Amino acid sequence: MSINPDQERKDNPRRELLQRQTVRTGLGRRDFFGHMGNGLLGTALAGLLTDDLISGRPADAAVVSHQGLQPRLPHVEPGATSVIQLFMTGGPSQVDLFDPKPALVKHEGELPRAFLDNVESVGRAGGLLPSPFKFTRHGQSGMPMSDAIPHLAQCADDIALIRSMWTDSFDHLAAIFLMHSGRTRNLSPSLGSWVVYGLGSDNKNLPAYVALDDPHRQILAGKSNWQAGFLPPICQGTRLRSVGAPILHLNAEKEFPDPVLELSRDLLATLAREHRDARGGQAELNARIASYELAARMQISATQALDISQETQQTHDLYGLNDKVSASYGRRCLMARRLIERGVRIVQIYMNCDPSDNPWDHHGNIKKELSHSCRQTDKSVAGLLKDLKQRGLLEQTLVVWGGEFGRLPLSQGKGRDHGANGFSVWLAGGGVQGGTIYGATDEFGYHAVENRASVHDLHATILHCLGVDHEKLVYKHHGLEEQLTGVDPARVVKEILS
Repeated sequence: MSINPDQERKDNPRRELLQRQTVRTGLGRRDFFGHMGNGLLGTALAGLLTDDLISGRPADAAVVSHQGLQPRLPHVEPGATSVIQLFMTGGPSQVDLFDPKPALVKHEGELPRAFLDNVESVGRAGGLLPSPFKFTRHGQSGMPMSDAIPHLAQCADDIALIRSMWTDSFDHLAAIFLMHSGRTRNLSPSLGSWVVYGLGSDNKNLPAYVALDDPHRQILAGKSNWQAGFLPPICQGTRLRSVGAPILHLNAEKEFPDPVLELSRDLLATLAREHRDARGGQAELNARIASYELAARMQISATQALDISQETQQTHDLYGLNDKVSASYGRRCLMARRLIERGVRIVQIYMNCDPSDNPWDHHGNIKKELSHSCRQTDKSVAGLLKDLKQRGLLEQTLVVWGGEFGRLPLSQGKGRDHGANGFSVWLAGGGVQGGTIYGATDEFGYHAVENRASVHDLHATILHCLGVDHEKLVYKHHGLEEQLTGVDPARVVKEILS
């Protein structure tokens, strides 16, 4: 059957258009659609990469290269060069650990109606509950601490205690996000990522930012605790295992001679650079290549850094590794010290030991449950402070202890409900004046009333200890100049600094 070309053009004007396009450009039909697809892909890619390609960046300590994490100068002279954050998921009770309230004994069983405005479970709220723990003063500073933390009490003169913390939410997830990222929503950069973004790394063979959690249990909020959010992906924290191999599948299944390994890595590096150079401006691609290169260097360095068998028995005992209750957390504290020694910028240790992924959430029996959490951590935390101090590392390492909020002075059965209006955190080490108490809650420990300190104030203080001005640590994202401390005014708590 013959086809009339004139009739076909009349019936199919689209085909005629393509034929004319082919005559003008020399492109065939398939070539035309291929080039059109490339154009659409390019348009989509340009939209996705707009922030990476045209974002403005500050020209000081906040500048980070997408190609690496070279160390950068701080804004001011730092008191510390690294941070160990001891995050106590669930909300430790301030009135049972650091903030004694004799008035709870006097008014036991009473229920102030005003307290119910910030109670998560109003129907279960009981009267005022005195602490079942005894408080005594410790050190030359005379800092009061309860008998639930006898080992930490020995370090009272090294600690700066903030009793007047408050937060915006008494919901666990929202409060955890706020404490880690300065926002109550997910997908925002964590404190550790901001630190790495501002200061870079002093070690090319280990991650700048490490997270250590219990490898046998899930952590509340998961990897969101150490995510990079909208910051360059290379700033994200790296989870290292505290039991077994630090990172799964890090080592090759078969052994090869060193010259072969070196040649293969050089070849891979060359191919990766060529692939990257042909696709400029892709932060995630750059971060992935950098991660692969770091993984190769970590095959030796990470294993050595986390090999605590090299430590003496005396050191193991100091961290509580001889006790099955404290051994898990103690192992991570000792690993943190070894990582800090090797130039890791920030290490976060998560207390998600037994019995749950929310171990300080003591709703049921405050005496039994808080005692158990303290037995898991107290000796290890004190051992970390003592070990850092005797090695001369405490002066350059900022240690931060606290949860997402505290507990209410009201009873909830034999336990306590979440308390966001007033709670305690403490700092020790680089840039901090030990033996200091800052701020106060009311007579019952419900509300921060004197020298109130917000989560943003805490973040600003941590950054200041590292030599970073929180107002200058800025990243331009979607047209906004984002900061860890947000848009609300934040202040450095200089009263606790040395």
